[in-house]
Formats: sequence, C-alpha cells, structure tokens
Amino acid sequence: MNLSSYAYGQWIEGKGKPSGIYSAVTGEHIFDASSDGLDFNQMLEYGRTVGGVNIRKLTFHHRALMLKELAKFLTERKELFYKLSYFTGATRNDSWFDIDGGFGTLFAFASKGRKELPNQKVYIDGATEMLSKGGTFVGRHICVPLEGVALHINAFNFPVWGMLEKFAPSFLAGMPCIIKPATSTSFVAQKVVEEIIASKILPEGSLQIICGSVGDMFDHLSMQDVVTFTGSHTTGTTLRQHKNIISNSIRFNMEADSLNCCVLGEDATPESEEFSLFVKEVARELTTKAGQRCTAIRRIIVPNGRVQDVITALQKRISSVVIGDPILEDVRMGPLVGRVQLAEVKSRVDELSRTSEKVFEHSGEFKKNGHSIEYGAFIHPTLMYCARPLSSSEPHDIEAFGPVSTVMGYSNMDEAIELVRKGRGSLVGSYFSNDDASCREFALGIAPYHGRIMMVNRFSAKESTGHGSPMPQMVHGGPGRAGGGEELGGIRSVLHYMQRTALQGSPSTLGKIYGEYTVGAETHTDGVHPFKKYFDDLVIGDSLLTKTRLITLDDVDKFAELSGDHFYAHMDDDLARRSIFDKRVAHGYFILSAAAGLFVEPGFVPVMANYGLEGLRFIKPVYPGDTIQVRLTVKSTRPKEGENQGIVEWDVIVFNQLSEHVAVYTLLTLVAKRPN
Repeated sequence: MNLSSYAYGQWIEGKGKPSGIYSAVTGEHIFDASSDGLDFNQMLEYGRTVGGVNIRKLTFHHRALMLKELAKFLTERKELFYKLSYFTGATRNDSWFDIDGGFGTLFAFASKGRKELPNQKVYIDGATEMLSKGGTFVGRHICVPLEGVALHINAFNFPVWGMLEKFAPSFLAGMPCIIKPATSTSFVAQKVVEEIIASKILPEGSLQIICGSVGDMFDHLSMQDVVTFTGSHTTGTTLRQHKNIISNSIRFNMEADSLNCCVLGEDATPESEEFSLFVKEVARELTTKAGQRCTAIRRIIVPNGRVQDVITALQKRISSVVIGDPILEDVRMGPLVGRVQLAEVKSRVDELSRTSEKVFEHSGEFKKNGHSIEYGAFIHPTLMYCARPLSSSEPHDIEAFGPVSTVMGYSNMDEAIELVRKGRGSLVGSYFSNDDASCREFALGIAPYHGRIMMVNRFSAKESTGHGSPMPQMVHGGPGRAGGGEELGGIRSVLHYMQRTALQGSPSTLGKIYGEYTVGAETHTDGVHPFKKYFDDLVIGDSLLTKTRLITLDDVDKFAELSGDHFYAHMDDDLARRSIFDKRVAHGYFILSAAAGLFVEPGFVPVMANYGLEGLRFIKPVYPGDTIQVRLTVKSTRPKEGENQGIVEWDVIVFNQLSEHVAVYTLLTLVAKRPN
C-alpha cells in the first residue's frame, strides 16, 4: 500500500520508486512511501496564503478551543493508531507514551492557551517601559505570528507525540504546519493527520504532511518560515547548514539525541529507597521503546563503591523483562524500529567495547506469537562497564540508540559533575539522592550543560513523571550535542513561532495597537458607572474617578481588631518610627478594602465576582489623617468563548491628597454579557 501525502488541500499518492516500510516485528513489507510528484514550493505557498491567512483570523482562545476539540476527537479514535503503532515494534505501554502523550500535549496547550494568552491576536510581552520623563513616550513589546509555514521534521521513535508537541504550539501561535515524519514510522503519523483532516476542526490549510523525502523544499523556504528538527545530531547539523537557512536567517530549532545520564548520589546505599528507585528508573529507561528515545539513559554514573551493587541490581531487574512480540500482554520490550537500526546499534556496541566491557546481556528467548519473528529487529538489553571513564572518550561520544547503557564510577561530587559534562550537552540528566545540599551542588554544576534536570527522592518518586518524559509545561531541549534548541515549555514554545517587536509611541497610540489601556493614555467617561455596564458595552479606557475618603486612627484600630493583624507598625507610634515610618501607618490591605468601598457599585450589576488581583504594589504609606481617592479604568476585556461572561481587567490607582500614588494593581472581575 502506498502512503499518500496531504498537500495543498488534497491527498496525493507519490510517484516514482518508493521506499519500502517493514514491520519491526516480522520484517514483513507493509507500506511504501514516496513524495515524488509533490510540488514543495506549492505546499509552502498554500500554507502561507491559505492556512496562515485562515489561522490568523482567529484569536488565541479560538485556536486553543480547536486544539481541545481536536484532542477529544483523536482520543475517541486512538485504537486506530494503537493498531498501527504495533508494527513499529511498540508495546501497548510504548504506544501510550506516544499516542496518549501526544493527545495530552494538545489538551495541555489548549488549557494554557486559554489561561495564559489573551483572547485576541496579539500577545503583549512584558510591562510598559517609560522612555520619557513625562510619560508621553513609552515602549512595549508585542508578539505577532510569523507569516510563513512551520516545517516540522520528526524522528522515527515518536510519530504521534513528536508531531503534536510541535504542531500544538505553532498552531496556537498562528502558523500553519507541514509535517515530515521519519519514513519508517510515517504510516502512524499519516493516519493521525488523515483523521485530523477528516474532522474538519481546523481551518483549511492548517496542516499538511509529506510521506517521503522533503525534496527541494529547503530551497523554497523564506525568512518568515520556521524549521524544527528532531533526530540525529549529524543530520540536523547538515540541514541547519543549508545555504537558504543561513542566507535568509530562517529560524531552525534542533533537538538531537544526546548521551543523557542518570547519577546515583553518594548518600544512596543499597538499603535506601533512593537506590531502589534509581535501579527501577534505569531499567525502565533501558527497555521502554527498546531504548529508542532521545531522552534515554546512556550513561549510568554511580559512586565507585556502588558500581558492583548497581550492576548486580540491574542484572536482576532486567533479567525479568519479557522481550518479544509487543502484541502479547506480558511482553515489556519489543524490537527496534527495523533491521537497519538493529545493525546500527550492534555497530555502536562494538565501538563502545574499545574501552568498555559487556557486563550483562539479557539471555532470554524472544517470545513469539504464532508467527515468525526471524526477520524482526529484536535485540537484547545490554549493560556496559567503563573502568576508566575520565580518560575514555567512547562512552561520552558514542550513542547506541537502543537498549544499551554504560555504567561508570566516580569518587566525589566534582568528578561526578565532570563525567556528566563530558557528554557535551544533554537533553536531560537525573540525580537520585535524599541529600538536598548535594542536589543543589549537582544541579548547579551541570545546569549549563542540560536542558532539564530531574531530581528524585523518596518524597517525589510517587508522582514523578520520570527521567524520559518531557512535559508540555517544561522546556525540552538542550545545549551542545543536544542541538541547542528548545521545545515545549508552555507558552515559551508558542513564542518561538512569533516575532517579538518593540513598539514606541504615546500610551494612547500603543494601547490602540494592542488593545490594552496603558497608564498615561486617554481615558473617557459617559457618566455611567462602569460596573453598571454589561461586558459587551465596556470600552477600553472607560474610567471612573471616585469620591475621597479620610483615613482615621479609628479605622486602623477597627481593622486591626477585625483582621487580627496587630503588626507593630500599625499599632505603636514609637515602634513604627524605629522602622521606616513616620508614625503608625494604615494596613495596606485596609487601604485596598477602603478603595473597593469607593469604587464598588452596591446594587445588582453585571459584575458577577472578583476574579483576583495582579501586580499589587504598595508605593507610599498611608497615615491616619491622609485622604485617598481611586481611579478605576478598563484595562482589557477578555470574552470567555462559549460562555455568557467575560473577564475584565481594571487598572486601579489609589492616590493620596498630594496626588501621590499609594497603591497600584490590576483588578480582575467576571462580568456578564448582555442577555440575548
């Protein structure tokens, strides 16, 4: 069966001589893939002129809701993808990481998009910068979507998660995507895309897929496009050096396989919980996905006195792992992705053997399922031991991308850190210890060389997501050998697909551009209290200047009794003067309460609830005898899609009789929309 690519709005079967795709389990020829006949320039133009235009019509919240709907749609059909994933050699658990993990990433970005991004098309990055003394010339950074296409080139090991962890943030940012999965597992990614297209959830042009090579696509990329790559460091470096990438300064994000480590702390004895947790984690990482993960543990670094204990414990644990046909329920490790990969891993083991000895190789029979697996890509998990890790380069330079890892010893913390650094940049390092002081020393010692560090002890282990599991909320990537890029990390990854631009001008002008009131901009009032207006009727800049209120000593005493806050600065003149105040000072939270008493409308109004306070600062003390007044201004409005309400941000300034600001903050309220 020939796999079709989805390009410029249609499914197109490749021409010419295809690449054969084979079952990792039986070696059977199952699919063919070819991208011959695709017009790669047309794919890019279609993405830019159709997909990009359609997506940029939507707000961040619209896109987030689509991601949520898509995640639910795909989850309902996940068994389709599990059946195909089997042919990649994945066990049910392996497929869960890939398939359910991918859909979970869609859910995560859908949630973060609605919670952390505005319901508009422009993202405001950071606070207003005062560029002039009088405040009439200010600066603000905004982020807008790039007007090109995100080309995502993925590795073979995670055809679903690898695709969706890149698609979700780029679509949320406002960019259409072209997916280029690794050919050997492209049939799984292609099926997911087929279901996505059939769902009609996404705007036309949002997503295309290439089953086969990328042809001459790199020649047609523009400075508005983005390329992301996951795979080997060698391939990624070659692509990053393409003349068009360099000459047009095209954004290129690379996440490469690395020699990740797992380190056992000196405090962890064989009797400790941390030792057991360490052995369990290493064994799991060695066998999950048959060790074919960019985050897999390649270097097992332990105190010299624990080397034999660790090897013995790992031998025992790994020996119990059932290897064979991944469709069988008791099988915990399937084959590598194919026989080419099998030959590659065996070759790397031979290279590692120059300075390391093989101390364990699983000797169990591969479990069959009534059919021949002679031509499958099965391999036994293997442990190597390097006796001289500081003077040997192989375990720090050579990666066998399979169930192979090397044990090495260290004599002290400095040596452990040095061994870790010899990997020249990694995606993840983990440390098992119940000594927080050593955790700090270790983390700060290796942080410049790592994108992520996981520390585990008996308290965090139960809920730990594991060494090899990048989470949507946290950065995935690393320096040096790991590619020097970043993926995931919540909204950080969305900004990779946007242009950050500095705006300069008057507060009123800038506010009109990004749809938010900026202090110093023009305000307006029509005589109607803003709290009496429905969400639909509020306009950015609507403002209210309240009456004044005299703050008395009696107010301070009553608030102290009511709240129980008898802090000395509020209760004793002499003690207050020994601090930073002139005399007794009013409670800051009383000033907030008094301010609310000045601007809150007591009758039944469209304002439904106080949603929170942000950016609160007490700028000057308020003393008994001072008078306060409040300026309340609509800062921004964020409709809640599908609900008859929205969130209104109010800029609140509390000032005294000298017009000095005493408190500033942003008040958030839920406000009802106008009834239909």
